[in-house]
Amino acid sequence: MENTTDIAIVGGGLNGPALALALAQAGMTVTIIDALSRPVHDDAEFDGRAYALALASVRLLRALGLWDRLAGDTQPMLEIKVSDGRAGEGPLSPFFVHFDHAEIEEGPMGHMCEDRFLRRALLAAMDLEPRITQRTGETVTGQETAPGGAILTLASGERVAARLIVGSDGRQSGTARRAGIARTGWDYGQTALVCSIEHERPHHGIAHQFFMPPGPLAILPLPGNVSNIVWSESAATARDFAALDDADFLHVLRPRFGDFLGEIAIKGPRYNYPLGLSLANRFIAERVALVGDAAHGLHPIAGQGLNAGLRDVAALAQVLTEAQRRGEDIAAPDVLRRYEQWRRFDTQTLALATDASNRLFSNDNPLLRAARHLGMGALGAMPGLRRGFIREAAGLTGELPALMKG
Repeated sequence: MENTTDIAIVGGGLNGPALALALAQAGMTVTIIDALSRPVHDDAEFDGRAYALALASVRLLRALGLWDRLAGDTQPMLEIKVSDGRAGEGPLSPFFVHFDHAEIEEGPMGHMCEDRFLRRALLAAMDLEPRITQRTGETVTGQETAPGGAILTLASGERVAARLIVGSDGRQSGTARRAGIARTGWDYGQTALVCSIEHERPHHGIAHQFFMPPGPLAILPLPGNVSNIVWSESAATARDFAALDDADFLHVLRPRFGDFLGEIAIKGPRYNYPLGLSLANRFIAERVALVGDAAHGLHPIAGQGLNAGLRDVAALAQVLTEAQRRGEDIAAPDVLRRYEQWRRFDTQTLALATDASNRLFSNDNPLLRAARHLGMGALGAMPGLRRGFIREAAGLTGELPALMKG
C-alpha cells in the first residue's frame, strides 16, 4: 500500500505537529509518522514536564490557532532573576541579574506551559485539519529518494511517497542517519534532574536561575503555587540523587532551593537525562530537511531547546510556502539551502553561547567567579544592555519568520 503526500514528517513530538499544521494551513498535504500510539498521547496526565515558551513561540502558536486553547493553562514569566552561589550558602555576591518584562513593550517574555496541554492542543488541531494524515504507532524502516520525490517504508509495510521528508525525530534521528548526515557534539558530564514542586508561597510569575559549581538550578513558575525545576548536577551525583525516594530527594534539594517559597513538596514523577551538545553537520540532504533536536540538541541552561525548534518550524514553513507559491519544486536543493542558511548559523551561535555559559558558570574557579560577579553587576547597571538580553530571551532578535512576527 502506498500513500502520496506533499510532506512526510517523521516524529510526532511537538515540532513535528506544529510544522504539520503550518504547512497544512498553507495548502500542502502532510503525513506525520509518530512512533507513539494515540492512546498514549490521549491518556497523558500531569507528569512534571513543562516548557518555557518564548514570546516569539507564543506568536507562532497564536498564528496556528492554538493559543486560545492553551492560554488559560499557561503561566506568564514576568521576571527572571539570575544569581551565582553554592548549595547551602546561597548567593555569594550582592550582584545578580534581574530581567523584568516591563522593560520591553511587547509584554511577558514568555509563558510556561506543561507538556500535556501543548501536546493535546497540537493533536486536537491536527484532528480538525483534513490535509493532515496521522500514522501513529508507526516507525520508519526504510527511506529512499525517487524521481521527483522520496519514499518511506513503515514497519507495517505501508509506503509513503512524498515530495519532501522532514526529520523531527530527536537527537538520535533515524531520518538524518538514513540520509547520511553525521553529527558533532560532546557530553558535558552533567545530568538534568527534572520535576515539578508545590510550594507554600506564590511565585508571582518570577523565574529563578541559580548557578552552582556542578551546574545550574532553574526554578520556573507554573500556574498556581507550582514550579518546574531543571537541576543540572555532575553525572555521578545526579545518579545518586535520582535513586532517592521523594523525601530524601527533597532533603538534598532544599539547601539548593532555599526557603523563599516556603515549604516544598514533589508533584508528579521525576526525570533525569544526560546533558550534551549535538549538532547535525548539515540540516538538509536530498529531499530531506531536519528540524528541532534532529538538527540541534542544546544544553537547557537558557531554556531555548523547544524555542529553537519552533523557529526551525516557522522558517521551514515560510521557505516551503514561498517556493510553492512561485511554482518551484519545494524540495529542490536551492530551496532547501535557503532554510539551512537561515537557521544553521543562528543555531550554531546559540549552541556556542549555551556551551560557553555552562562552562563559565559550572565551576568554582575564584577568578571566573569574580569575573561572573563583575559581569552581573555591570549588566544590572546598564538598562540598554539588559533590554537586549530580555529581547533575546523573548526570541525577538535576529531575522524572525513571518509566523513569529505577531
